[in-house]
Amino acid sequence: MFISVFDLFKIGVGPSSSHTMGPMIAANEFMKHVRSFAETNTKIDKYHIRCTLKDSLAYTGVGHATDRAVTLGLHGYLPNTIIKENMDEVIDYTWNSKSLDINEGQKAAFFSENDIIFDTRNSLKQNPNGLVFDLLDKSDKILISHTYFSIGGGFISTLNEIENIEAPIALEPSSAYPYPFDNSDQMLEMSKKSNKKIWEMKLANELENMPEEILNMKLDEIWDAMKSCVEHGLSTEGILPGGLNTKRRAMRLHQSLQNDLENANTSDWLCAYAMAVNEENAAGHMVVTAPTNGAAGVVPATLYYYYKHKSATPEQIRQFLLSASAIGGLIKHNSSISGAEVGCQGEVGSASSMAAAGLCASRGGSSAQIENAAEMALEHHIGMTCDPVKGLVQVPCIERNGFGAVKAYTASSLSLRESGEHLISLDQCIEAMRKTGLDMSNKYKETSLGGLAVSFIEC
Repeated sequence: MFISVFDLFKIGVGPSSSHTMGPMIAANEFMKHVRSFAETNTKIDKYHIRCTLKDSLAYTGVGHATDRAVTLGLHGYLPNTIIKENMDEVIDYTWNSKSLDINEGQKAAFFSENDIIFDTRNSLKQNPNGLVFDLLDKSDKILISHTYFSIGGGFISTLNEIENIEAPIALEPSSAYPYPFDNSDQMLEMSKKSNKKIWEMKLANELENMPEEILNMKLDEIWDAMKSCVEHGLSTEGILPGGLNTKRRAMRLHQSLQNDLENANTSDWLCAYAMAVNEENAAGHMVVTAPTNGAAGVVPATLYYYYKHKSATPEQIRQFLLSASAIGGLIKHNSSISGAEVGCQGEVGSASSMAAAGLCASRGGSSAQIENAAEMALEHHIGMTCDPVKGLVQVPCIERNGFGAVKAYTASSLSLRESGEHLISLDQCIEAMRKTGLDMSNKYKETSLGGLAVSFIEC
């Protein structure tokens, strides 16, 4: 498998990569099929479009703005394009529109409030984040139907892909690249034989697809977006949307640290930076999937701390991102980064593992130390549930990103003081996470049917 650094780090919008970005992309893809059908069936004069959200998307879709995302996607918007628009205006216009443009002179009826169905009764066995799109005629006969799955991090799969491709996403085989590793054991062996660090091997693989100048420019764009997100969150206060009346805290925390520098410690700064990002995500603003939106604060917080407090160079920042993406790719390939599949261990756990690896690499760690840091950070998230209160990425998600960043920093520091030898390998840890996710009740996998989500209501 080959998963690019730009697959894992994508500029988009909150609050969720699986419940917002993925559905927006899926809706956009469905409209391509609609246009193709309409071009060859010119005698049909009236169309109607319907979308049915399944399982986790149905349970927490309102809190994650899935219905808004589907509407935006059907109207032609994508996560990386809508950030250039006035979000409030676009959302209001598309939501209240009663039709969709197909081809020139052709429209399809679509009423967001009625034509997006939240189906919690009928599951799709392939994945808990399913969407079914139907194109209907004037008598509501289904003309075409397409099923998509939002599989975490803004990735989507079709029904055919998810049933026939092991990954479960169509990706290039790793054999097409100079350093084709599918697990951490292979990665470490290749590093030893080639005398290259993990980030150097990842760099060589990425250079198969683009010149180094372009690669560096795109990596810098990702970092600029992360930095902008942190700094915007640190300068914004108010109440987050969704009905919980959650107050933004990052700005006040940051100001408190600046006023008491003598007593401010690393954990304090990391929490402020991570919470800033995830408050931006909860507000539906621009974030970078890292590897998901729900865990978007861990990597930027860790990297921002290294940049702000340790004067990280542009080269070190790129090494960080490349190393982090190498680890994230292994986790995605061999387990999952989706809270709906494996709980929060796959989101904040994966992000913490990636951040630990990236920080260890940019601080000069060996490949063995990098793998050790990644394993330690992931190990101490095993079993973590995804139980968002009211289906919103606010409680416990915002604080949890801060703790994920602290664990990443700790894992990196510990690994750098040791040789890289350790008992449990990263591969074994990833497999433990996968199996734990399979054993985990669906109540704890982004449905808001258990854990804190239920305790809050009971209280």
